[in-house]
Amino acid sequence: MEEAAGGAPNPNPNVGRARMGQPAAQPPAKGRELFRGQRKESEGSVDFPTVEFEYGDTDSHGAELAELYSYTEEPELSTNRRCFEEEFCPQARGRQWPELDTAQQRAQILRLLEGLEVVSRERRLRAARAILYLAQGVFGDCESEGDVLHWSRHNSFLLYQLGTFSAFLELLSMEIDNSQACSSALRKPAISLADSTELRVLLSVMYLLVENIRVELETDPPEWKSCRETFRTELSFPMRSDEPFALLLFTMVTKFCSGHAPHFPMKKVLLLLWKVLLFTLGGFEALQMMKVRRREELGLPPLPEDSIQVMRSMRAASPPTCSIELAEQQQKRGHRSRRPLMKQDSLDIYNERDPFKNDETGVDEEEGDEVDGGIEGELDLMERDALLPAIPVQRPPIERVSFPKGLPWAPKVRQKDIEHFLEASRNKFIGFTLGQDTETLIGLPRPIHESVRTLKQHKYVSISDVQIKNEEELEKCPMSLGEEEVQETPCEVLYRAMLYNLPQYMIALLKILLAAAPTSKAKTDSINILADVLPEEMPITVLQSMKLGIDVNRHKEIIVKSISALLLLLLKHFKLNHIYQFEYVSQHLVFANCIPLILKFFNQNIMSYITAKNSISVLDYPHCTVHKLPELTAESLEAGDNNQFCWRNLFSCINLLRILNKLTKWKHSRTMMLVVFKSAPILKRALKVKQAMMQLYVLKLLKIQTKYLGRQWRKSNMKTMSAIYQKVRHRMNDDWAYGNDIDARPWDFQAEECTLRASIEAFNSRRYDKPQDSEFAPVDNCLQSVLGQRLELPEDFHYSYELWLEREVFSQPIRWEELLRYQ
Repeated sequence: MEEAAGGAPNPNPNVGRARMGQPAAQPPAKGRELFRGQRKESEGSVDFPTVEFEYGDTDSHGAELAELYSYTEEPELSTNRRCFEEEFCPQARGRQWPELDTAQQRAQILRLLEGLEVVSRERRLRAARAILYLAQGVFGDCESEGDVLHWSRHNSFLLYQLGTFSAFLELLSMEIDNSQACSSALRKPAISLADSTELRVLLSVMYLLVENIRVELETDPPEWKSCRETFRTELSFPMRSDEPFALLLFTMVTKFCSGHAPHFPMKKVLLLLWKVLLFTLGGFEALQMMKVRRREELGLPPLPEDSIQVMRSMRAASPPTCSIELAEQQQKRGHRSRRPLMKQDSLDIYNERDPFKNDETGVDEEEGDEVDGGIEGELDLMERDALLPAIPVQRPPIERVSFPKGLPWAPKVRQKDIEHFLEASRNKFIGFTLGQDTETLIGLPRPIHESVRTLKQHKYVSISDVQIKNEEELEKCPMSLGEEEVQETPCEVLYRAMLYNLPQYMIALLKILLAAAPTSKAKTDSINILADVLPEEMPITVLQSMKLGIDVNRHKEIIVKSISALLLLLLKHFKLNHIYQFEYVSQHLVFANCIPLILKFFNQNIMSYITAKNSISVLDYPHCTVHKLPELTAESLEAGDNNQFCWRNLFSCINLLRILNKLTKWKHSRTMMLVVFKSAPILKRALKVKQAMMQLYVLKLLKIQTKYLGRQWRKSNMKTMSAIYQKVRHRMNDDWAYGNDIDARPWDFQAEECTLRASIEAFNSRRYDKPQDSEFAPVDNCLQSVLGQRLELPEDFHYSYELWLEREVFSQPIRWEELLRYQ
């Protein structure tokens, strides 16, 4: 697990516990220590208020720009300003940049761009720094943060219109191929900011251009809107090279992880890669509109609801607790034997009133008590009795679970569910089945007819179902159906470019994510992701050490944020474009141990991570450019900001949960991995965060593995089960709460992954591997036409023509008998 690469994880439960950093079978003493730790953590977070967090594509524009710079880069802001003023002041004649008209500003930019073409590396760097100062908003001429952001956007559009991005792209390609810088970095025992100066300047300019042009405002002039679309097209499709711009950044990531370029500033590369994907492919709302449009094109009924709006309107549930209510439960158990007996007629009346009451009365009474008490302990019942003696505590009024008037999601039914229901019904009432026939209901009772009609009313056909069906037909009838028409979308272009190196890209991203995770311990063989945050001279005072510590933690959080966001974007867009593209990426993530990696990330005090204050607001861009820096003290650094939570950390947690959901949905083999790695207690701790969207995805992950966790777990976690019922979409005929699902078979998991892999390889081979000598290609039998064809030969062929003639013609014996045989 520590290496985010390799084969599928070992399904041994003890190995899973060891990998996840959890104890295996614990003796009672260690069990008490573990329980005390859980108790302390839960008591510290019982009163945590509801988190007022609105999930979106990105944070605010200013916050996204601020995260580009580390605090150790702050002195370079003044360096950029000085380089600009050295070039600008002799030409400006005492005027400031905002005082120039557009034509004069264009002329100054063109002068700076000419400086990028000189031979001297130092002069090129000074010109690049001057352009970076323009993209940063000429803060020396501004009085407020709003002015800085305004001029940053204005200058970004101006710079792009004059070809700045293309010029910086050429410089970036030169720096990537700079073998001297790579070998110099490899020889150094410690890499610092100074080793990546040129790359950081180039990437910063490109990031500012992408981010400023990407953000749309109602006040944007028409020429800016057309400029935005042109830029999106330029980034989406290969213009001068054979690959889109995102692929160049993926190549930088793999080169960094392979150890050939340890000086690459990974945080800036990943931030730029994420924003390029967000700009070219589209955000979550754009994705929802694309999904609606695609369903219309395929003739499918519209979506039952807008998932984004439903999640925004959901309210967070109270987190499950463990210590206080365990003590209450002990009191309840003590009083349970003294309950007055009810008469038989009273019991009959009660059973008539409650249509959901079954014959196991004792079990239901116990479950009803635990709904009220909210028992959430993970220990065995006998162990609880030994650990927690009855404590005479005055109980507060019990907070009952209040069900909403209407559930938030419309139920869905798959075609497979209807077939399974009819198969079971026919076996029971008739004694034989009719395969996939869902129309013939002869011989079945009237209630079965009603059930089938209800199921069909809620039947949901996904875009993926249609794509899989079309793929099966293309495999069966390649000649009659002909070539498939593939739309040349940005997503399709990106997948085709990534296809052959996609496993290396996924492994590299997961390696960096592992190195940036707060639960990871420093190892000698792990990659160094701090090359673009560590200064040349290490701190010598306590204050400097505290500042660097905050900067390093912030640096890691931003890396986790960018990787989680770009992985989620790739998965969602590939799934919409074609289901097998999504499955290809998903399978390589699973083979690279993404599932245990995400669980390891959540195996921490998640409340502390979400409320972490690893930021110094007075040093954030653009605040530090227009305000005088106050004197920093150890107390002010410890206090941090006044925010209730850290936006990027909560955003990262939700993204990782969504990725985990996408990897495991409808995949029973991967769901078993969640069970093997003991994910239930880890995920339950994440429910302490009172944020509706995060709780929803945690509950989804708990729901899919509930059938494997056993009856005792379900009895001990009735409050969690109730929350799943209230918040997660219902699937009719899904026995998630009872474990009776016919798909819950533990013996065909390997076959499931192999079958999926075979389908993926067939899809990739059919669509992207198009050999010239296909067995279905027509054969030309005419001698004259074959000899008259013009063949494209390499440019240097005429130099070696005589050698080729000697080797391929004269030295080969002519087999006349074979030639006569084919006559």
